Amino acid sequence: MQTDFEFPQGRLRLRRLPYRKNDLLRAWDAADSYLLEHLAAADAPEPAAHIVIVNDSFGALTLALHRYRPTAISDSFLSRQATLNNAELNRLDLAGLMLLDSLSLPDRPIDYLLIKAPKTLGLLEYQLHMLRPLLTPATKIIVAGMVKALSANVWKCLEALIGPTRTSLAVKKARLIFADLDRRLRIPANPYPRQYRLDVDVNGVNYDFPLDNHANVFSRDSLDIGTRFLLQHLPDNPAHRDFIDLGCGNGVVGLMIAQRLPEARIRFVDESYMAVASAKDNFMRAFAGQRQAEFLVGDGLTGFAENSADCIVCNPPFHQQHAVGDHIAWQMFDQARRVLRGGGELRVIGNRHLNYHSHLKKLFGHWEAVAANAKFTIIKTSKR
Repeated sequence: MQTDFEFPQGRLRLRRLPYRKNDLLRAWDAADSYLLEHLAAADAPEPAAHIVIVNDSFGALTLALHRYRPTAISDSFLSRQATLNNAELNRLDLAGLMLLDSLSLPDRPIDYLLIKAPKTLGLLEYQLHMLRPLLTPATKIIVAGMVKALSANVWKCLEALIGPTRTSLAVKKARLIFADLDRRLRIPANPYPRQYRLDVDVNGVNYDFPLDNHANVFSRDSLDIGTRFLLQHLPDNPAHRDFIDLGCGNGVVGLMIAQRLPEARIRFVDESYMAVASAKDNFMRAFAGQRQAEFLVGDGLTGFAENSADCIVCNPPFHQQHAVGDHIAWQMFDQARRVLRGGGELRVIGNRHLNYHSHLKKLFGHWEAVAANAKFTIIKTSKR
């Protein structure tokens, strides 16, 4: 496991979250190194410069520039927690550092805006809309990313919402994009959050209501086919009271459980601040404040009490930012086993090729197929 990150401004030990034995992935990439090298060699900030860092994966940029007391903005709880953990690992004093979620803004104009290109273009679009009023013609605006993450749409987005761009040469498959603020641009309205209508028929009952989706919510423009399939096969045991919508996204799964089971108590959990905000908006609108639920941003079920849930429903992610893998799903299943009560059910949907059943059998000793189609499988297991 490579943890030593060397850069012109110094050296750090960095680890990713969630922690894994023999993790081959680093907590930084070549784009982080390239950006720090550029700042050291060609564009060093003044000591009092207000630096805003957006989408820093695990704190590499924020901690490398910690002496400036930067503001860091992220939609990821794991990224925020990794930054705190890595600061402690390196014995860094973070007094004055601001860690903001993706729905919050800095409190003063920005001198340096440093953006790691996110996986979701809509998130970048939202961020540029929100941060533009804090920019000045003197603001240094730099977007860093691996070449494969910098599609032509990234340039188009920057030029439409900020102004003209120029690019660096590619180094170690990383590139920098520099943008200059053009105050003459006519900026369209921020399109986020977006809304679509849920229109599904479940067991002969039609459900039709609007769903709000913030910019970084999965399938923010329409109901994805996996979730649509899952909605046809939700748990309906009337003896179950305490449900968790794990990896809730916009909350439609937990919302539908609440619609069908009036006595159900739902906890919505996701590591995305925008996802949980969307789930809360949708639940509160659907029930006009007449039903209560909990909305939690966190690292899966970390911190949940043992034996505190009757049923957990999960559509696990199989990527973490730009990295693809099933380790987050495995962690969710491990956590679910601890949190479920005896006889409690875990219901999971996944692409057929992911073979979630093999891990569930190791954990729970058994599993059962609920439904399948050409692309997805829904399986369940229970805690004995």
